[in-house]
Amino acid sequence: MNKISPFLAVVLTASTHFAIAAPEGKALLSVDTGSTITKVRTARAGEKSLVVASTYEGGILSMNDCGEIAWEKELSGLVNHDVFCADINGDGIDEILAANGDGSIYCLNSKGEIQWTFKENDAPMYSVCVISKAGVPYVVCGGFDKNLYYLDASGKKVKAIASITYSQEKPWQWADLVSPKEREHTANFIRPIKQKDGTEILAVIGQIAQTSTGSLYLFQPLEEKPFKISKIESRRPIGSFTTTDTDGDGTEEVLLGTADSLSGVSFVSIDISNGEQKQTMLSSLRKQIEGFGYRVAQPEVIAKGNSWEYFVLYGSRIVLAGPDADMKKAEVLTSRYSFNDMCKDPVSGKIILASAQSGGSCVHIIDPANPEWKNSYENLAPPGKIQSILDNTARVREELAGFKKPSHERDPLPVWLMSDGFPTEHSEKVASDIIANYKSPVFLGGRHQGRVESFDRSSMESERYRERRDKRKRYDLTQQEVLDTIIPEYQGVPGIAYWGGHGNDPNYYQVSTTKKIIDAANGKKTVLIFPEIQDQTDSFPWLMNYLIYPLAEYGESRNTNLYIRSKNTFWHGDVYLPGWSRLIAGEFPHVFVPAMEESHSKTMDVSVGARMGIWASGAVDSWGARCARDNASWDKTREHSHQMLPNHFLRHMIYNVSSGAQYLDNFPVDQDYMSLLWELIAKGALYVPKREELVSINPVHLSMKSPDEHFLNEGGNAHWTVFFDAKSEEENKMVFSRMNGSWKGARITEWDFSRYASGVGERRLNYLPPYPHGTVLITPPQEGVFSDPKAPRGKLTDHLHPLYKSITKEYITDGRNYYSADGTETFAAEEYYRVIAADIEKGAEKLPLTVSGENVAWVVAQTAPKHLRLTLVDGGYINPGDRKAKVQFGSVVPKLMTELMSGESFRADDPKSVEIEIPCGSFRFIDIELETELK
Repeated sequence: MNKISPFLAVVLTASTHFAIAAPEGKALLSVDTGSTITKVRTARAGEKSLVVASTYEGGILSMNDCGEIAWEKELSGLVNHDVFCADINGDGIDEILAANGDGSIYCLNSKGEIQWTFKENDAPMYSVCVISKAGVPYVVCGGFDKNLYYLDASGKKVKAIASITYSQEKPWQWADLVSPKEREHTANFIRPIKQKDGTEILAVIGQIAQTSTGSLYLFQPLEEKPFKISKIESRRPIGSFTTTDTDGDGTEEVLLGTADSLSGVSFVSIDISNGEQKQTMLSSLRKQIEGFGYRVAQPEVIAKGNSWEYFVLYGSRIVLAGPDADMKKAEVLTSRYSFNDMCKDPVSGKIILASAQSGGSCVHIIDPANPEWKNSYENLAPPGKIQSILDNTARVREELAGFKKPSHERDPLPVWLMSDGFPTEHSEKVASDIIANYKSPVFLGGRHQGRVESFDRSSMESERYRERRDKRKRYDLTQQEVLDTIIPEYQGVPGIAYWGGHGNDPNYYQVSTTKKIIDAANGKKTVLIFPEIQDQTDSFPWLMNYLIYPLAEYGESRNTNLYIRSKNTFWHGDVYLPGWSRLIAGEFPHVFVPAMEESHSKTMDVSVGARMGIWASGAVDSWGARCARDNASWDKTREHSHQMLPNHFLRHMIYNVSSGAQYLDNFPVDQDYMSLLWELIAKGALYVPKREELVSINPVHLSMKSPDEHFLNEGGNAHWTVFFDAKSEEENKMVFSRMNGSWKGARITEWDFSRYASGVGERRLNYLPPYPHGTVLITPPQEGVFSDPKAPRGKLTDHLHPLYKSITKEYITDGRNYYSADGTETFAAEEYYRVIAADIEKGAEKLPLTVSGENVAWVVAQTAPKHLRLTLVDGGYINPGDRKAKVQFGSVVPKLMTELMSGESFRADDPKSVEIEIPCGSFRFIDIELETELK
């Protein structure tokens, strides 16, 4: 086999450092780019084979054979959903085509020059390829506007084909509320397939939702109707598409990989000539592959002696299997890290891996012809950002060992940890030390129950809930068996947390059963977790009165919490529907805990302000956060959310806890690593504020009246990819917009809350929002006709820091428009946002300080009359990096600023501002001593 050229052309964003970690000729070559690589491809430049990659930011540069930057080019700053390389001008050198989140196709030449762009509308482009007909190349692309576009070599549109003219996709049975009116689809993948006569056909995988498998549509080039449609034999969405000719007949076969947890993941081979499909499940390898964790199976074919074998990347594992795909004979290789993408160089046969999902910055090139490659893969320790994260974390641990809480700070508040196990000797030792010597955090017992109660539901008035069942559960326990299973979990622990129900079926147990469990707790903490129970149907009030409110009433005086772990726009949308009115009124402040399950959500930044707003209003006493494998799954079809180093979890939790969250529901990934969070809380290095101590809240807040129906539908359709409609977008300019599945990775409108308040620019993983003018809360209405003067919660200003008594300003919205407090005037979102944005900026001037900086999250709390605690966090969720935070002082004058972990002091020539560096993947806890007391 030919050797790959040492020259590498890499498409990615600008970076400050590039280095080649190993010399050419090694079994595994790691190239540190300094950026988070999300996609890798190969291209041809004459006789040379090049590596092409896309980064988190979606910019462009190239590197020479010494690892030096030859050129760099930024695109829109948004994600590239797809990259494809092909020669479209006949010069023997491939062009680079990028399908971008701004709705454009970008075409670049080998010098990094943009040759042309094509854009039809704002709907993100999702797939792109090149196909030839009679020797003439055409760029074929498609995105979330549900069309296929043929472009010529200069980027001029040749024709458009609407999927509604040929699609046979239809929604599944449960989608009665959100299904499209017509059969249509978006293009998940668009790829050419070579035929034995030298011609090409076009393959399109049509998809209606991020979780749907879809069908394979085969077209002759430029034809408007497919000549063949095949339903793909898989139960999971397709996350990988490649072609190969393993039988040597000249016609390429299709290799597809699905996206999911191990129980449903597979790869599928399709013989186009006869339509035969073969699905190979990976679930039989459960003992060798971690069962839980959302990944994409990426199959390829590599040479093995005189034959070949399957090479399947699945998270941190590589599965090697013979042509018969017999998993019983498969070899499984295990790395410390999972990777964002994979491709094969057809010239050399080398395998190219994108960065480690945990925030890595390398491109890794594997040479399967080198006998050492397997060992090199299993022992891979990526240089660059991964090593920086590890080094920075080690430094924090060293500093924490000598940390002493400032004498002016009170003892830490309790933080309740749910689902945190101790699978290793180190994590168990840390937890044992905390339990013996500290009051916080508190480790709850309990576990996920696979078996739930079977009971007579005939008396339930709601047919909808009477018939619901969760397919993941076994309904085979009597009430006594449930009690015998759950009650012993209280032994030896301060309390337990377990699922009380789920949106698939909230009624895992009879109310009487749960009450018996609460009684048996004898005052110990009971946390009932209820994921995804939002429901906009007429049946939902019945459920609240049958299940949720009776448990709330019973639990209010019995140390019980209902941890409402909902999705999408729930906490600034659904919760303001009538069914939740008693929660919003504050009838059960000791019981309800607002929490989020944000996988594939588009509004993580808003949910922070929404949960904090309900907490700050007095409706609840606590709020919560959650980290699980699927947190990073912003695109369920490309489910590269198997981070093995949970640094994003750590920073996410530090930000939430420093903002006042006290209930953490964390899926255990690497508890040795996450035990650092426990120690930070226990020793008081991470300050847990009371709501009246926070002073980084902007005086301007939004209050939600009864939500607009279109807004609710937008927020509830995060799975669906077929809801883009240009006319509807023009007619519905919303306060909260672009939230359905058609807008993943899209640019946020100028008038959207996320842009003018949160300070974010795209719909992607905004778990650590900058809020440059302070956190803008979303609250229950406080004044005017939309407020409830009899609500037990009282007024917002009764619960906030005294400085807010006379400076808060309220704006009313329903998610679509803004309204006057008396309800007589309505203001359009696309115009009135300017008024609110200006007031937010003015309000920030009344705060003690504000923080700005790219990808910087921050919180400030008052810890003593003359002391503030400033928490700074690297805000690049799965895209960490060294950050610079600019602290701008407003209503206070600092006397001294000290980093509490390292002891470093900060001074500035300008008494009104100071710059502070935040190391990659890290955070800083800074004590600010003031000249005078803050009152």
